[in-house]
Amino acid sequence: MDGVPRVPEQRSPEQSATLRFGVLGPVRAWHGDELLPTGSPQQRALLAALLLREGRTATASELIDALWGDEPPPRALAAVRTYASRLRKILSAGTLVSESGGYAVRLRESRSLDLAAAQELAAEAEKAKSAGDLCHARHALNESLALWDGETLASVPGPYAEAQRTRLEEWRQQLLESRLDMDLEQGCHAEAVSELTALTAAHPLRERLRELLMLALYRSGRQAEALAVYADTRRLLADELGVDPRPGLKELQQRILRADPALAEPSAPAAEPSVAPVRPAQLPATVPDFTGRASFVAELSDVLASAEGRVMAVSALAGIGGVGKTTLAVHVAHQARGAFPDGQLYVDLQGAGQRAAEPETVLGSFLRALGTPDSAIPDSMEERAALYRSVLDGRRVLVLLDNAKDAAQVRPLLPGTEGCAALVTSRVRMVDLAGAHLVDLDVMSPEEALHLFTKIVGEERVGSERKAALDVVAACGFLPLAIRIAASRLAARRTWTVSVLAAKLADERRRLDELQAGDLAVKATFELGYGQLEPAQARAFRLLGLADGPDISLAAAAAVLDLPVEATEDLLESLVDTSLLESAAPGRYRYHDLVRLYARACAERDEQPPSERDAAMSRLLDFYLATAAGVYAIERPGDRLVEHLEATQYPGLTFEDRHQAQDWLYSEAHALLAFIQQCAKSSMLRRAVDLLWAAKDLAESGANSKQYETAAHALREAADQAGDPQARSRALTTLTNVHLVAGRFGQADEEARTAMELAHIADDLAPSCWAANDRGIIALYQNRHADGEAYLRQAIESFRLDRNLAGEASALCNLSRIHLAMGQVGSAVELAQQGIVIYDRLGHTLRGANGRYALGMALTGQGELDAAVDRLTEALEVFRDSRQRLWEGMTLFRLAEAHLAGQRPAQAAALAEQALAVLRGIGGEWRRGNVLTVLGRALSGLGQTGRAQACWLEALGIFDQLGSPEAADVRLLLTPAAAA
Repeated sequence: MDGVPRVPEQRSPEQSATLRFGVLGPVRAWHGDELLPTGSPQQRALLAALLLREGRTATASELIDALWGDEPPPRALAAVRTYASRLRKILSAGTLVSESGGYAVRLRESRSLDLAAAQELAAEAEKAKSAGDLCHARHALNESLALWDGETLASVPGPYAEAQRTRLEEWRQQLLESRLDMDLEQGCHAEAVSELTALTAAHPLRERLRELLMLALYRSGRQAEALAVYADTRRLLADELGVDPRPGLKELQQRILRADPALAEPSAPAAEPSVAPVRPAQLPATVPDFTGRASFVAELSDVLASAEGRVMAVSALAGIGGVGKTTLAVHVAHQARGAFPDGQLYVDLQGAGQRAAEPETVLGSFLRALGTPDSAIPDSMEERAALYRSVLDGRRVLVLLDNAKDAAQVRPLLPGTEGCAALVTSRVRMVDLAGAHLVDLDVMSPEEALHLFTKIVGEERVGSERKAALDVVAACGFLPLAIRIAASRLAARRTWTVSVLAAKLADERRRLDELQAGDLAVKATFELGYGQLEPAQARAFRLLGLADGPDISLAAAAAVLDLPVEATEDLLESLVDTSLLESAAPGRYRYHDLVRLYARACAERDEQPPSERDAAMSRLLDFYLATAAGVYAIERPGDRLVEHLEATQYPGLTFEDRHQAQDWLYSEAHALLAFIQQCAKSSMLRRAVDLLWAAKDLAESGANSKQYETAAHALREAADQAGDPQARSRALTTLTNVHLVAGRFGQADEEARTAMELAHIADDLAPSCWAANDRGIIALYQNRHADGEAYLRQAIESFRLDRNLAGEASALCNLSRIHLAMGQVGSAVELAQQGIVIYDRLGHTLRGANGRYALGMALTGQGELDAAVDRLTEALEVFRDSRQRLWEGMTLFRLAEAHLAGQRPAQAAALAEQALAVLRGIGGEWRRGNVLTVLGRALSGLGQTGRAQACWLEALGIFDQLGSPEAADVRLLLTPAAAA
């Protein structure tokens, strides 16, 4: 929140100067954007009483009762008249009126009062929920809840205000519970845990909140904690009220113990189909000569056969173009038709083409096939997906999603109900499709390939020339599509022998061109299109296919072609018009995978002189390195690393601010990291290593950490093979950072040690500085505090020798953490402050946040908890703004520690839950174990001992597996004495 109270929305410029009132918080009035003085608490109480009567007149005696109850002051009537007179002076004419011996507030429109606006939004949410539109309902409820600004009628005295405050706060809780229930219905269980943890701490006796927390934990894979919530609730109710949990809570506990499959999915009642269901039969015809793939057929058939007892059976087939994914999927689907008596749906999602099918369009088609009339099909994808799942509920339908682009395209099309199943084919391996059974389809075995060839050509012709037939299928690379094309050509030419076909395919240059394309007709289309290009277009087509990566930006393409951006855009758009290039997004371009292979073949064949290919790649590397160095310099002013990087000839982009720089780095991440790996085994190795180092933020982002790690390993291997100590040292420095982010501290220390040795051999100061700095923080994590201090003192000296003030600040802040761990709290605070002074003087926003992180920890240790929370909150805002997920999660963890030290367990638990959510997939298990330990301590402070024990047991398992000394501390927490 930005600290500005939410007020009822202003609907038009004409209404901007009208009166608006707030009671969902302090009682306030605005004239346009001006906050009006509403007077003393009793005067505000009078205003509130009139506002809550919704325009009805309140008599003087009713107002006296509202303000003072049974004990009014002697001059209560005169006081009421005085308050009314004062309010009338500050409000617009005609707003507060006198009539029938009383008073009333007349509003021009109902939404001028925040309560009325909240009621309208709540009614809108209820209507949307009844219509099955949970997305809209959640949005409306969130808007309604956002109108509150603290406690209702805050600081307003009187019995009437007290009664209304209780009523409206109860309604607020009901709205919040309804919205949380919708969160769980839409699969946002992991995100809901943090909020529910805080709410159950604030309202420990509200069983509905406990029930929602149990369900959210269970759906997040935290069954032990879910059961512990029930145990804590049962004990609390018995101690406080002498009662047992209500039946619904008991039933949920039993369902969790049974691992009831229905708990894994939303429980909202499905809408009844508007018409009698029909049985679609959309599968394409299976090929009569289907051959081989017996193990895959059996594997997929087994998965489909299990659909009846599962929430949903999903199989995703992946493989290169022409490997036979669609043929296999259609064959298996036909065999399984009997298990899906309510129908089979099919769609070609055109994921390999220029325009992949839109999920909402496919959903409309499926709904029509299932008998839904056009008039009943909603407009939005979310509504269509909800109706689609409702129509399929209770039915057994097989859905074949062919040629999918990615998991995002597939997810809305999955049935999601027991008894249904989905088969997906795609050129990409859908590891991010939750719950899917992944099948990687490779080329055929030699026996299967020969069998397919024989089925098409005929036993008689193949039997007499078996060796030649084996030569043909081997030349086809055992790729089913290539075999089918070759066999079909032979079958159509009765005068050819198998040997003739084998001889035609013996030309490796022609054979490779044809078979990599996988389809001779497509290859012919490529040749025709390429042959019609102008020379400049043909050069662009050839050179742009050289670089690895999913796509390429316009600026990067300009570097490859050594042309101005405007001329490059004209060329690329003309290639898009010929369908030889695709426009992936504004300013970004990509090849179809087979077209890229053809473009590279053309470059090898036609680009003269051949050195131009290397020059194009070198310009692209220069562009990436110069631009990434610029990003590094903007984010780390004063850091001299950029001055140690390899020189570049081709310029990079410049940016106005760090946000623009960050946007470039993250948008280019996939292409940049893929290109780095491509440059590993070449004369460009040193620049590739420096590019990876300059782009180190990608290692800490979470979204790109895995790809960054892969690139770091590739460069390390290449540098080892090249025997280049500078490249080796710098590659190991990037790999050290990778291991640090992942929590692999032993490996990180080994890489940093070697990096320091190689940096000394290469007389390379930059990695020597940073490797010593890294070893210091590694030693901290390994509880080797004396070693850590020595490394960091060495790093400080090296940074000062290099005149690298930003590096010196980093080492000072890390040394602060060492001193804190050694109990030297005063010097820890002082060192962190020294680092922050340097960072702030340099204008170093991002790493200045690291300094505040260290200072916040030191202040927590010193007991200055409010100051610690302030510093950590400042750091958190920067890390979030900079998309640094690792540091965002760790700062949430440190905030939890600070709140726990301040005896605020509810806030600590909520922050620890947020940290767990942010650190999913990044940071490693050691950090997760530490967060779980703090979460357990916070829950224990809330009296939720069962759930606390579950957190500590999970943390203990992590630390035991890692051999971490923290295991001993957790064991102490698990002892009965600690629990007591």
